Amino acid sequence: MAVLKGTNKIYKNMKLLKTKKERDKQCVFVCEGIRFVEEIPKDYEVLYYVVSESFENNNDVSIYSKNNDVYVFEDKLFGDMSDTEHPQGIMALCRKKTYDINDIISKNSGRGFYIACEELNDPGNLGTIIRTADACGASAVILSKGSVDVYNGKVLRSTMGSIFHLPVITDTDIKEVINTLKKNNIKVYAAHLKGVKTPYSFDLKNDIAYLIGNEANGLKAETSDMADEYIKIPMPGQAESLNASVAAAVLMYETVRQREVVK
Repeated sequence: MAVLKGTNKIYKNMKLLKTKKERDKQCVFVCEGIRFVEEIPKDYEVLYYVVSESFENNNDVSIYSKNNDVYVFEDKLFGDMSDTEHPQGIMALCRKKTYDINDIISKNSGRGFYIACEELNDPGNLGTIIRTADACGASAVILSKGSVDVYNGKVLRSTMGSIFHLPVITDTDIKEVINTLKKNNIKVYAAHLKGVKTPYSFDLKNDIAYLIGNEANGLKAETSDMADEYIKIPMPGQAESLNASVAAAVLMYETVRQREVVK
């Protein structure tokens, strides 16, 4: 592989990949930034790297050209391709990974731990949920159709590299997902303001899944009704609700607390 001068074909393609439609069509996503690129695992397929001239002048880009071509662009052209206001000068084009929920359930039988999100719209919320799920050792994050694209640049940056560490299953029919979970004896809990019991009164040490709803509207009634039980986060203060990612984090860390205690 080699370090090459950037081409018009690569330039146009990288700009096209700012859209979900094109990312889906090519089954790829763009990883941008030094730290993010360094997080790419060896088992991820990288198609090529793109760097700015400034980055090449200040870094040894030959380490990236051992297995892939590296395309060097003028700083201005790199900025046109970048999805950030202050680009760091390096991007990698990665092949998406696909996951089968039944394989994941089988692999994690007995200790499965899932976060299923319905129409989550905020990139920061989704990225934070993925990052927290990674930190808590969750088995997978599952996204319904209508959720923000996990390969949106803002989502990816919010994951801080956690997108590489656990399966994220996208564009699912949430009802089918719940049915699959329940058929595999996984308890499904809906985070819901109408809940009576708090997470501290549930046994969360075995196979479980949490349903997290849309930031503005919460879970749809037909979705939450499919859960085994509602689960309520206690709020003794005056706030009416919690941010979706904060609510998910509270539930995930209570799961960690219970499971760590029994180790």
